[in-house]
Amino acid sequence: MSSKPTDRRSRIAAEQAAEARRERRNRLLVRGGIAAAALALVGGITALVVTTNDHGSGGGAAATATATATAIPSQPRTTAEGRTTPPPWPAPEGSGAATAVAAAGLPMLSAEGTALHIHAHLDVFADGKAVTVPALVGIDEQSQQISPLHTHDTTGVIHIESPVQADFTLGQFMTEWQVSMSADHLGGLKTDADHTLTAYVNGKAVTGDPAAIKLGAHDEIALVYGTAAENAKVAVPGSFAFPSGL
Repeated sequence: MSSKPTDRRSRIAAEQAAEARRERRNRLLVRGGIAAAALALVGGITALVVTTNDHGSGGGAAATATATATAIPSQPRTTAEGRTTPPPWPAPEGSGAATAVAAAGLPMLSAEGTALHIHAHLDVFADGKAVTVPALVGIDEQSQQISPLHTHDTTGVIHIESPVQADFTLGQFMTEWQVSMSADHLGGLKTDADHTLTAYVNGKAVTGDPAAIKLGAHDEIALVYGTAAENAKVAVPGSFAFPSGL
């Protein structure tokens, strides 16, 4: 008889211990669930931050592209400013290139544009002799930036590679080259009773300010300055044999 209370007490103690173990297990499960939820929340927040940052970067790139597009004027300049000295006229170098491009009303790009990709060719003759159109007009090699209007070499090929569709003029190019030009002068070469300046597009003389000439695909543009005798020595080209792919 005396053993029954002892057995009952032992059974109650065992049940209490089992309940305590269940409670501890439940607490661990709850804590684990909270931790998992917290990790998921942190992961979600991180993903949200990354996504937001990605959108931010995309927005920045879009904003940059938009800024670049708006930096290219819908109405290009039709005058040319720069040096008023006789040739030769080397291309502006370093930061001078960027300054000249800005004077032309154009932006410097980190890469050549692809929305508009055409080429024109420029010949310049002064006093019966060819004047070299220099390489790297509109290019700043130091900062690795380039204008949508530029030259790569001394062939006279003008590259028009823009991120947007737009018109470009000879005046913009001459300003990038930093050679002043209008109907009455080319750099330091001025017209007078004996000297004339004539612009040709595809072999045909054009009137007015040559700076207003629009650059078209595969146009051959020639500027001829000199006396009648000197100009008679110039064979004004009507076209240019562009290399394959240009």
